Amino acid sequence: MTDTIVPDSEHRGLVGRLPARLRAFALLARFDRPIGWWLLFWPGAWAVALAGGAVARWELIWWLLLGSIAMRGAGCVYNDIVDRDLDRQVARTATRPVASGAVSVRAAWVWLVALSLVGFVVLLQLHLPAALVAIGSLLPVAAYPFMKRITWWPQAWLGIVFSWAALVGWVEVAGRLTWPGALLYAGSIAWVIGYDTIYALQDIEDDVLVGVRSSARALGPRVRGGVAVFYLLALLFWSGAVWLVRPDPLALVALLPVGGHFLWQVATLRTADGAGALARFRSNRNAGALMFLGCVVVGTTL
Repeated sequence: MTDTIVPDSEHRGLVGRLPARLRAFALLARFDRPIGWWLLFWPGAWAVALAGGAVARWELIWWLLLGSIAMRGAGCVYNDIVDRDLDRQVARTATRPVASGAVSVRAAWVWLVALSLVGFVVLLQLHLPAALVAIGSLLPVAAYPFMKRITWWPQAWLGIVFSWAALVGWVEVAGRLTWPGALLYAGSIAWVIGYDTIYALQDIEDDVLVGVRSSARALGPRVRGGVAVFYLLALLFWSGAVWLVRPDPLALVALLPVGGHFLWQVATLRTADGAGALARFRSNRNAGALMFLGCVVVGTTL
């Protein structure tokens, strides 16, 4: 049972109790690793809160969470279909359902469509401008699996994709994209590059063998410094967004908790410690929650 559940699964018990066939589909959508949908969800929640909709549009936040679960799952299925040959060559990904043959490519496409239909239901809850912005994410999402083959910085493309909910949430609440929303999005991209560089530390040796590129490989011994720079950029962009919403130095205090969390991540990161890198990557769920609380404080005290 457990040999088909990768080492970084968080819900071994829940997923492990499923019948083998259903378990394979759950693993394919990464339902055993909720960290992915939290990271996809938080930028949208930030946008709703900072734009002043945390109370008035609370139901939108729940819809964004459902959409994040479904579309993160769909994205993982698509990624595994595209990467099935590469995945077979990497120890950590060789047991993925499509790569291992537990789920056929055809069945994976059917599962992808089913998850996308859930995302479509969420799309119907949005006003037209925000819905069009959401649809605009499809092309970057489709291109992402190929980035690791053509650039040393696929994490930057992931940042574009995983931060997209910030644009959707902002346009839905504010009616159009304004500078605070754009800066929030830019900061989220920097945040994603930082945390996914940490995540990529687990795969450096295998990536070298199969020729997969990553920011962790590009930075080499400067990984800690590189992550620090991206986290600092995230805080600078977010500070700009907060200032434009509420030009008061006290408003910037709302970013201190997430800034402190980033400092802890960088200070305790050890590039040769795969388990430690995974723990710090996962801790960005907490960083996202701290940022959300800051956005709620600023957005609801206008």
